[in-house]
Amino acid sequence: MTQDEMKKAVGWAALSYVQPGTIIGVGTGSTVNCFIDALASIKDQIKAAVSSSEASTERLKALGITVMDLNDVDSFDLYVDGADEINPQMEMIKGGGAALTREKIVAAVARQFVCIVDSGKVVETMGRFPLPVEVIPMSREYVARELKKLGGNPVYRAGVLTDNGNQILDVHGLHISNAKQLESQINNIVGVVTVGLFAHRGADVALVGSPEGVKTVTR
Repeated sequence: MTQDEMKKAVGWAALSYVQPGTIIGVGTGSTVNCFIDALASIKDQIKAAVSSSEASTERLKALGITVMDLNDVDSFDLYVDGADEINPQMEMIKGGGAALTREKIVAAVARQFVCIVDSGKVVETMGRFPLPVEVIPMSREYVARELKKLGGNPVYRAGVLTDNGNQILDVHGLHISNAKQLESQINNIVGVVTVGLFAHRGADVALVGSPEGVKTVTR
């Protein structure tokens, strides 16, 4: 299978985790778009979706799927999202699409997190993909200096504003051996909204697309 075919395969495979009559948390990105397209085939069987980005919200609504505000939802069973990298501990780097903060919030509410990726996103040690950090604009250079102290090379993602009106620093050159510790360290820097490390709340299930088909990995 091509990469696009792998993305489509895992998007459709995630439908098996959707229970009728429930609210579904939906992430952001090209692989998630395949899941949204698949979800449209059973839209009459679900109650609604909660979205992690304006882009996903628009796609869901265009396909006739009701989107609810997270503030109106106490909890829901399932969150489906992609990742830029995922390791064997089911920890992830996310934020290539600049939706990391809303993704982390939606993931925190969901009882189960199903990560859908192609096999190229599976790594032993994270850090090859630059680590996104969402920052308050006035804090960007201060945060960058603090990130350098942690051994990274932060680069401003010019011309990009998050749905929250903030900016992104992409941190290059990291070799992430303790993702939970690094997530806490970066989140504690004043001016950081959140870091794109999903370690404290990692995935519960990973559906990995490969040329041989979809592989299911669990904790």
